[in-house]
Amino acid sequence: MVLKEVGSTNNYLKDLLSNSKPVADGTVIMAESQYAGRGQQQNRWHSEDGKNLTFSLLLKPTFLPIGQQFDLTRAISLGVVSALGQATSENVQVKWPNDIYYGDKKLGGILIENMVQGSQIRNSIVGIGLNINQVDFPPEVPNPTSVKQILHRDYDLKVLLSQICANIEAWYLKLKAGRYKEIRGAYLEKLYWLNQERDFASDNESFKATIIGVRNEGLLVLSTKNGEKEFNLKQIQFLNK
Repeated sequence: MVLKEVGSTNNYLKDLLSNSKPVADGTVIMAESQYAGRGQQQNRWHSEDGKNLTFSLLLKPTFLPIGQQFDLTRAISLGVVSALGQATSENVQVKWPNDIYYGDKKLGGILIENMVQGSQIRNSIVGIGLNINQVDFPPEVPNPTSVKQILHRDYDLKVLLSQICANIEAWYLKLKAGRYKEIRGAYLEKLYWLNQERDFASDNESFKATIIGVRNEGLLVLSTKNGEKEFNLKQIQFLNK
């Protein structure tokens, strides 16, 4: 379903779910214009009308144990970077946990909202925002880039949406089949800054460290001068130049 204008495609899907009518697994809601898009930690998503992909996907991963929610993040992230890598013939990476990067610039991000019932994930609303044909960005947007800036030409949004959905489906089916080891290995291979000494900040202190892994449940593992340390999303900041 393509909407001309919507506040947030994630919120639109939530509203659909709350009106007792069933919504099919795999439903995609795409917005030509989104005026209240959200990123991680309540960051706003800036998107020029009709130039980018802003869409949400409904999944029903009732097969996935709650303790393995991060494997869904991995699978979705791999679907997106695989499709963008195929489209651009470039190395597109995941900045932990689920931002999409090309080099040191941000192509987009993913926001997954899980609705849990008992010990089951009943619904997952996957919001994806990607810079495709936009070339001018507000100054407050950090390190942006777009597919057009990589390829120096416009890319058909509907074709790319179809490619992304096909790749997400392929990785999601691997998740459904319990191929966790393969998914975790592939996610690590695509991880931005993996095995590179870089600058980070935590508790208002900056330090050098090296990303050496991601725990099964999603914690980032850094090698620091004081040994291995684990961080969740709110505890660590990447100091990108």
